[in-house]
Amino acid sequence: MSSHPPELRGRTLQVVLACSMCQTALGYGYVLAGPLSPYLLEEFGWSRALLASAQAPQIWAVGLSSALVGYLAIRVRIRSLLSLGAVILAAGFMLSATLESWWQFALLWMVQGLATGMLGDITVGAVVAQWTQRSRAVALGIAYAGSNLGGAVATRFFAAIAATAGWRTGLMALGFAALVLILPSTRLAKERHEVELPESRGAASETGSAEVFEEAEDHLDVSQALRTRSFWILLFTLMSFWMLLVTVLQHFVLYLMDSGLSRGEATAHMANLVLMGAASKLVFGWVADRLTPPGAMKLDYAMLAISAGLLLLPPGPLVIWCFVVVMGFAYAARDVVTPLVIGHCFGIRYLAPLYGVLMLTFPVGGTVGPIFAGYVQDETGSYQIAFAIIAGMLLISFLMLFFLRDERAARRT
Repeated sequence: MSSHPPELRGRTLQVVLACSMCQTALGYGYVLAGPLSPYLLEEFGWSRALLASAQAPQIWAVGLSSALVGYLAIRVRIRSLLSLGAVILAAGFMLSATLESWWQFALLWMVQGLATGMLGDITVGAVVAQWTQRSRAVALGIAYAGSNLGGAVATRFFAAIAATAGWRTGLMALGFAALVLILPSTRLAKERHEVELPESRGAASETGSAEVFEEAEDHLDVSQALRTRSFWILLFTLMSFWMLLVTVLQHFVLYLMDSGLSRGEATAHMANLVLMGAASKLVFGWVADRLTPPGAMKLDYAMLAISAGLLLLPPGPLVIWCFVVVMGFAYAARDVVTPLVIGHCFGIRYLAPLYGVLMLTFPVGGTVGPIFAGYVQDETGSYQIAFAIIAGMLLISFLMLFFLRDERAARRT
């Protein structure tokens, strides 16, 4: 029997659950990209490429704010960033009742992007990493599952209100929910140094959080990581991932409707995909604690490549359900494995700024993928060319992962 006490209990568990509630804010993006889209196309008559381009400000807001948040996370209290993100999200959605034009929709996307940067994987991952070591993957899985649970609930919540009271009322209701549910949770997501624990008076190795107190020499900062091959491998693989994910988020509901499904059926499949992601983070967290971080990422990207390949098949019921299961599991598992691999390659002391710089891939992949897919569909009546290119990039990404390594060990040899 292990002499170490369980990590996920007491204050640690409270912090992890609070972080999970903060992550529900990311689920708001599923509403803007999925069930809201048909309403906007009907009311404003936009093309799909124009609709997809409205997310560009959000994508750039996420990428740039993530880099800034990563810089600030080691200089200010992380829960202050979380609280500010919740307020921005609530205000943006509650003011969305005035939405009448494309630029206002783009502005709403940008507000959601700023909130995502503050309430997203960087801040939450940094907090959870401080509190855990032996069960870090499981803890990250629990925390990150909040975005999928939030997305599954938010899409259904919005769809129900929009069907009876209109889509503007649905967006306002989501803003109010952020104010009364997410904001209070941000105050509980405290960093380890903000709370004096009995364990902290003893040896750090007995708490399971020894890495928080390691010497800085065993961790690579951003300038050092930029000179390693693993950093550039992660940069390309993340860009490929964002191309797939944002394309699916923006076009999956419309793609299914093109295939003959009703709006309700297509929205339900999207909600199921998001809900599958919540289960994935919990399961994959358990799996990742039993694999090496690079091994866990290889497994994840193999599933991502398979899911991208499924989009090239005729969209019958079996193919659609296989895609929902595989993609739902794989895209959410990426949230868990990425901070683990960053920690494996470079150490966790500079995890937040490193993750922030890597998130600059989001504006590139997240803009090019969906806009190109929308353009291809507008011009050819099919998404197949775009899906094939994205599938090829995911396959290349999977192969590149075999060259990841612990760069700290490489520096010592």
